[in-house]
Amino acid sequence: MIVLALVAIAVCAVVFVERFDRLEEQINHLAAQAEQTQRNARQASDASQAAIRQSSQAQASAQQAAVERDQAQKAEAESKQQAQAAQNQAALAQQQAEQYRQQREAELNRLQQVLGQIADTRRTAIGVIMTLGSNSIRFDFDKSDLRPENREILSRIAGILMTLTGYQISVYGYTDDIGTQEYNLKLSDRRAQAVRDYLVKAGLDPKIMMWKGFGKSDPRVPGNSPAARAANRRVEIAIVDHRLQVQGVVLPGK
Repeated sequence: MIVLALVAIAVCAVVFVERFDRLEEQINHLAAQAEQTQRNARQASDASQAAIRQSSQAQASAQQAAVERDQAQKAEAESKQQAQAAQNQAALAQQQAEQYRQQREAELNRLQQVLGQIADTRRTAIGVIMTLGSNSIRFDFDKSDLRPENREILSRIAGILMTLTGYQISVYGYTDDIGTQEYNLKLSDRRAQAVRDYLVKAGLDPKIMMWKGFGKSDPRVPGNSPAARAANRRVEIAIVDHRLQVQGVVLPGK
């Protein structure tokens, strides 16, 4: 009986050990599975966090792109508005310039008519030129002093010119072909200065006045006949609208 009991105990022990081993294996297997599950969970969590970060970055990039797009659209709209405003200003300036040009042209035409009643007056691109020949201003031989009748004509001219604004006035002197060029240059310069000085004394602003003598150069009438020489002995007064001056225009009105 004892032997049988011992055998039974031994058999039970073997069975218990085997079951314990199987249970331990199951526990180890479950522990390994749990550890693998934790690793998978951590990897999934890391992937989720990375996805969240990428999503946040994408969202931030999308917001920045939207801001930049809005700024670009705003800048484009402002640029179009500025371009349109510039075009409007340019059109207005051109319109005003054309109106001003027409007004000044009309004023120059009236000036030519008024001065033409005193002496021969012709239009140029940017003004008018009066020619005061021997029938208007006559100097004594080799003299530059103004005669009383010269002063009367110049006073009438000064009265007209004093009503103008925005003009430059130049006085040019010319002689006939008798004598040397050097001599005639000095004589024509003195006569031009005498006319200029009288106009200044009559009330014209000296800042808008200048004079120059050209001697016997640029004769108005070719030849050396008494009539040609009389026509070439002259003083010219150029009234120029300096606001309408264009580059390349050479005075006096040639």
